[in-house]
Amino acid sequence: SIIKRQRQELKLLIAELKDRDRELNDMVAVHERHIQAWEDDRQKILTLAERCSLLTSELNERNAVIKSLTKKLKVLESQHNDSKMTLENTQQKFKELTQKVTDSSVQCQALEEKNQSLHCSVLELSAKTGQLQAREQELLTMLQLKDKALIETTDQISEVASKFKSLETVLRTAKLEEFGRNREQQDLKLTLSDVMFQVNKMKDILSEKMKESSNHQEEISHLKHENGCLRSELLLAVEEAQRKDQLYQFTKSKQARIEKELSSLRQVCVKQQRDLHFLHINLDSSEDSRQ
Repeated sequence: SIIKRQRQELKLLIAELKDRDRELNDMVAVHERHIQAWEDDRQKILTLAERCSLLTSELNERNAVIKSLTKKLKVLESQHNDSKMTLENTQQKFKELTQKVTDSSVQCQALEEKNQSLHCSVLELSAKTGQLQAREQELLTMLQLKDKALIETTDQISEVASKFKSLETVLRTAKLEEFGRNREQQDLKLTLSDVMFQVNKMKDILSEKMKESSNHQEEISHLKHENGCLRSELLLAVEEAQRKDQLYQFTKSKQARIEKELSSLRQVCVKQQRDLHFLHINLDSSEDSRQ
């Protein structure tokens, strides 16, 4: 009966050992699967770390590009301000030249009116000269006809000659004034032509500055649009990096749990090995006692 009981116990122990062995095999398989999963997670973490480093370098490059674009934008804005100031100065000069042209036109018109009045005076003096010449001719005929009134006629002729000389001097001074006015008018016309040339030149410069300003504004708007696109891409890259960081934290916590489970499984395996060793010792002792 003792041998039967011991055999029964041995059978139970063998069955329990088989169950423990099967459980250990299952635990080893689970442990291998966990190790394989941990290795896969580790490879994923490494690939994610490499990708994160690549994204960090790309982010640094994008930041450098954004900084360079910002500097270029500041330079273009300063150039735009300079061109704007130059445009304002050109407009001010154009206004001053326009005012000068208006003043010159008014002065030229006044000189033309004065020249016209002087021309009328010359015509009147020419008419008076003709009348005096007719009067002189009449006096000469009267001199030929009337020799007796020679003294009176001579006095009248001398008086008329003095008047004629004074009229000639007046006519000469009027002609000189007219010549001076004509010369001054020609100088004013030349000055007016120079002013008009400068005005046309300023207009060309103004149109070029306006075109350059429009080109700068288009380039500034394009750079602003590109800067906005780069900022949106940067925000998307930062969000993706944050998601990857969260995934890395989740993987890290999962790895910590797996290590904790592995430590608990190792403790269980150690305990089961101790129990198995104890059972082997009991089995050996029972066999010895049976022998």
